[in-house]
Amino acid sequence: MKVLNSSIFVSLCVIVALATLAYGTVHQPTLALFYIVMTTVAMIWLIAGWVKGELTFSRHVFQIPLIAAAVYAFVQTIPFGHIAEIAGVAGIPRTLSLSPFDTTMSALHMLVLALFLGVMLAMIDRARRIEKVVNFILIFGFAYAFYAILQSFLSPTRIYGVLERLSPFGSFVNRHNFAAFIEMTIAVPLGMLMSGAVRRDRKLIYITAVVWMGIALLMSGSRGGLVAMLAGVGLIFVLTTRAHGKKKKLVLVGVTVATIAVIVVGAIMIGGETSLSRFAETAEAGDVTTDRLQIWTVTLKVIVAHLPFGAGIGAFGQAYTPFDTFNGLSRVEQAHNDYLQVLADAGLIGAVIAGGFLYSVFVAIKRNTRVENGFRRGVAVGAAAGIFAVLVHSLFDFVLHTTAVTLMFLVLLSLLAATGREFEDDYQDIDGKPQRHRRRQKASVMPLESHGNVRIGRPADQ
Repeated sequence: MKVLNSSIFVSLCVIVALATLAYGTVHQPTLALFYIVMTTVAMIWLIAGWVKGELTFSRHVFQIPLIAAAVYAFVQTIPFGHIAEIAGVAGIPRTLSLSPFDTTMSALHMLVLALFLGVMLAMIDRARRIEKVVNFILIFGFAYAFYAILQSFLSPTRIYGVLERLSPFGSFVNRHNFAAFIEMTIAVPLGMLMSGAVRRDRKLIYITAVVWMGIALLMSGSRGGLVAMLAGVGLIFVLTTRAHGKKKKLVLVGVTVATIAVIVVGAIMIGGETSLSRFAETAEAGDVTTDRLQIWTVTLKVIVAHLPFGAGIGAFGQAYTPFDTFNGLSRVEQAHNDYLQVLADAGLIGAVIAGGFLYSVFVAIKRNTRVENGFRRGVAVGAAAGIFAVLVHSLFDFVLHTTAVTLMFLVLLSLLAATGREFEDDYQDIDGKPQRHRRRQKASVMPLESHGNVRIGRPADQ
């Protein structure tokens, strides 16, 4: 059973890696494969629980928004009456969604993502598992960034030398998605470094990984990614300096400035002047995605027209077209601002769901970045910075609509949730020496336990 449990945990990490390498898992064949694999892993998890006699699952509040959004998407597809005859076609069902099929597919997608999050939360049931997830992010993030840099030289317009796209980077068809992925993977080791949660013999490895990931992000030329990374670094600085003296704060400021300087210089040395000039080139490009102000203006009209229930989750393309002042010359499928798109797709109900999620994240960050255990506190700071970076990036792009980016986002949410719990193997400090913890009073433990894992056992005679 121990081997089966470990294989489920490893499978979740492998899913994240393969989803990233498979062009970010945005095409229908790769999406279908992801659904099949994730469903299989979940079934194995259930079977393992049945054989063991108890099923461990998480009650953490992070799961509620995804499930609630999926349920509401299904509600948007419920027919109530019929619309008037159009072009001789009658009997067309009236639904809240302008595109019931797209909304149904979006609901199914969110349910699978909720399944991934639920199993991941349940699998991170010890401090050792937290460390393994951190190691996975560190190693995969570094290797993936290094590969992306090589590909930018060898095949700048083709992914794996096969799939040609206008502005790819790494295995993503869009450089902004690559930047969103890297801004999360770089945040975890950087947050741990600045929190002092990395063992001395591993600091050089962490610093090397951070520098290479930062160089790759800059070379991608994503302006939103750059702003988001700086926002994440800013949050790390705030979280790691509020409890330190003036001297410690000056040291952290110096480390932060030095890290950013090394990344910028490294990007120039490796990628040349074009590694930074891409930011200006992107701004001057004639691509419709660069005219975000126009898209946001039209999106506001869509929001007003479909209040209070929204045009349908996943139906933004259909809702946008009637208000498009460009006469439909370019089809816009996303609002390039996830907050506006939530209002356009799900209306006020979506705003409530999103607001509840953001509040729960804020509460978790505030609580878990203050835990006594140095290792878990450092992981919490890194995970919080990565989550915050993506939330900032979502102001300019639709990065969370890419499956691989979403999966890494859910991994960081799982890490953040796990750092707020106390584990039986919480016995080491960052240098590997025994560390004793004060036994907390029951009243202070209860809030953490309420978000912990629950074990359900089956009757002994079964």
